[in-house]
Amino acid sequence: MGARTGQQFLDKLDSMRPHITIDGEVVSENLTEHPAFKNVARTYAQLFDLQHDPKFKDQLTYPSPTSGDPVNVSFLIPRTIEDLERRRAGIKVWAEYSNGFLGRSGDYMNSSLTALASAKKWFEKADPVYGERIEAYYEMARENDLLATHTLIPPQVNRSVSGSEQLGGQLSARIIEERADGVVIHGARMLATVAPIADELLVFPSTVLRGTPEDAPYSYAFAIPNDTPGLRYLCRTSLHNGGSHFDEPLASRFEEMDAVVVFDNVFVPNERIFMLGHPDLCNQFYSETGAAALMTQQVVTRTIAKSEFFLGLATEIAEAIGIDGFLHIQESLAELVVDVEIGRALMRAAEVDAKLNEWGMMQPNWPTLNAARNWYPKIAQRFPQIIRTFCASGLMALPGEADLASDALPDIEMYLQGKSLTGPERVKLFKLAYDASISGFSSRQALYEYYFFGDPVRMAGALVSSYDKTPMQQRIKDFLARED
Repeated sequence: MGARTGQQFLDKLDSMRPHITIDGEVVSENLTEHPAFKNVARTYAQLFDLQHDPKFKDQLTYPSPTSGDPVNVSFLIPRTIEDLERRRAGIKVWAEYSNGFLGRSGDYMNSSLTALASAKKWFEKADPVYGERIEAYYEMARENDLLATHTLIPPQVNRSVSGSEQLGGQLSARIIEERADGVVIHGARMLATVAPIADELLVFPSTVLRGTPEDAPYSYAFAIPNDTPGLRYLCRTSLHNGGSHFDEPLASRFEEMDAVVVFDNVFVPNERIFMLGHPDLCNQFYSETGAAALMTQQVVTRTIAKSEFFLGLATEIAEAIGIDGFLHIQESLAELVVDVEIGRALMRAAEVDAKLNEWGMMQPNWPTLNAARNWYPKIAQRFPQIIRTFCASGLMALPGEADLASDALPDIEMYLQGKSLTGPERVKLFKLAYDASISGFSSRQALYEYYFFGDPVRMAGALVSSYDKTPMQQRIKDFLARED
C-alpha cells in the first residue's frame, strides 16, 4: 500500500475495536467522531495527506526498496549524511505543520523501528530470530504506513523500589506465562501518548532494569495491534474544552491523548516478540542499536520547529501592541533567537559529525544529540513564561469567537485593537498566546517536554557518565605539568 492518505488512516481507525476508558465511558468504536479524539485524528489525517501533496511528496516519501511504492521518509535507513539530511527534511515538514506540538507523530516511532531493523545483527546476541522478526515488522510497518504509540515505564506507585518490586511485582507489566506460540503479559505501564488513534502499540524495554534474574519477567520487546484482546487504555480528561479553532487554536488541533496501558492477560504471538529475557541487552536496546540517536534526530527537528513558533508568536505580540522597542522585550526576543539558533546548530553538528555505526547505519553524532536532549527540556520552560510576560493582563481580557458575532463587536473593535491589528485580529492572536502559555493544554505541553526523555536529573547523570571527558582532563594535567 505504501504511504496512506488521511482517509485511509481514518477508515482504519474506525475499523478497529480498542478498549478505551475516558471520563467514565468505554469507547470501542467510531473514534473519529468522539469529541476527545476526532480533532487530533483529523490533524493526523492531514499529516498523512501531506505525503500525497505535490508540494511535499518528494520530501516526505521515498521509493520502497521492496515494493517501489512511495513510503514515509522516516523509514529510510540512512547510509550517508545526505540520507540523514533527507530524513530531516521530511520530518521538518510534519514538525512545521504542527509547530512542534505533536510529540508522537508517526515519524518518531518509525525512526526507532528503522534503527532497530538496521541493527538486526545486534539481536543475535540473544537469538538471531529476534533480528529477523524486527526486520519483518519494520517492513510491515513501512509498507502499511502504520502509526505506532509506545509505552515505557512502570506505574508511578512506589518509586523507592524498582518496578519489579512494587506490590510484590504485581503492578508492572510482566510475563506471566511462556507458551510454545508466544507469551502472556499482565500488569500496567505508562505512558502511551496518542494511544487511542494509533494502529499499533510498541512495548519496548524500560532500560532501567537491574540485570538480575528477578527482572527477567519484565525484560521484553514486542508489538501488538491496538485492539488486541485484553489490552485496555485508561485516558486522562481531554484538554480540549470543545472550543473552536479560534478559541482554542492549539488544543482543538493538537490535543494528543495520554493513557495508562493495562495488559489483562494479553497474548503476544512469537512473531511479534523481538526480545525476551536478557535484562542486560534490554538496557542496551536504544543505545547499542542506534535507535536513541535516530529518534532524537526526529525530536530535535520537532523542537526546533516549536522554538521557531514561540519566536514568531512573541514577535507578533510585541509588534501588535507596540512593545517591540522596549529593551527588556528585545532581551527576551534575543533569548528566543539564541534558542532557535542553538537548536539548529546542534542538529547540523550531529549530522556533519555522523559516522557509520557497526550495523552500517549512518548515525548522527550521539554526544551532540544527547546534549540537545538535555538542554531543550529546561530552556523550553521559558517559552510560555515569555509569552505571559509580553501579554500580561491581555491574556485575561479575551472575549470569545461568539462575541464577534454579537452586539459586543463595536466594543471589541474599539477597545481591543492593537497598534497594528484590528480588535478581532488582536483577540485571535491573543487566543493563540493563551493556548500556548496558560491553558491546560500549554501546561501539559510544558510537563511533556520537561520529562520527554525521562527524569532530567537522571538524564544529566547519564550524560556525564557517557561523555568522554578524558581529552579535557588530559589538557589540565598537561598544563599543570608544563614548565615554561
